[in-house]
Amino acid sequence: MTAVARMTLLHLRTIAPYRIPGLLVFGAIVLIDSRNPVVLVPTLALVLAPILTAQPFVVGDKADLQTLYAVLPLPRRTVLLGHYAWALISFFVVAIAGTALAALLAQAQGIPFGRSVATLLTLCWALFAVNISIQLPLLIRFGYTRINLLVTTMPVALLLAGVVRLHLDIESIRDWLALFWMAGAAAIAASATLASHASRQRQGA
Repeated sequence: MTAVARMTLLHLRTIAPYRIPGLLVFGAIVLIDSRNPVVLVPTLALVLAPILTAQPFVVGDKADLQTLYAVLPLPRRTVLLGHYAWALISFFVVAIAGTALAALLAQAQGIPFGRSVATLLTLCWALFAVNISIQLPLLIRFGYTRINLLVTTMPVALLLAGVVRLHLDIESIRDWLALFWMAGAAAIAASATLASHASRQRQGA
C-alpha cells in the first residue's frame, strides 16, 4: 500500500465514527429526488461528495489531527495528496452509487435514463472538480472551523448559477465530454499546487 493510500485510509477511519450524519444526508437526498432520478445523481455528487471531502477537516479540527499529521513519518506532500485522493474517491463512490440507485429508480418508474448517464456524470465531474479546487486549498490553509459551511456550499451555488447562466444542459455539452474531463483534472492539478503553498503558509503561521 502506498503512502497516499494509507493517508486516504486514515481519512476513512477518521470519519467512520461520524458516518450517521452523512447517511442521513444521503437518505434525505434520495427521498427528495426519488421521483426524478436524473436529478438524483448531480444532487448527490454536488452536495454529498463535497461534504464527505470536508469531513476529515471537520473531525481534524475537533481532534487536533494537524498535530498527528505533523509527526507522521510522511512527507508533507503525501499528506496533501491524501486529501485530494480522499476527495476523488468520495466523488466516484458517491457518483457510482448514485447512478446505480438512479438507474433502479428510473427503471421502476419507466423513466428514460441510460442515454444521458455519461454526459450527466461528466458535467458532475467538472463542477465537482472546480468546487474542490476552491475548497481544498482553503481548508488546508485555514481549517474547517474558520471556513465552516461556506466552503462546501458557496462554490457549489456559484457553479450551479454559472451553469444556469450559460444555459448548459445535457445536449449542449454532449460533444465536449473529453474537454470537461481534462478541464476538471487540470483544475485539480492547479489546486494541488496552490494547496501546497497554502500548507507551507499554515505551518509557518
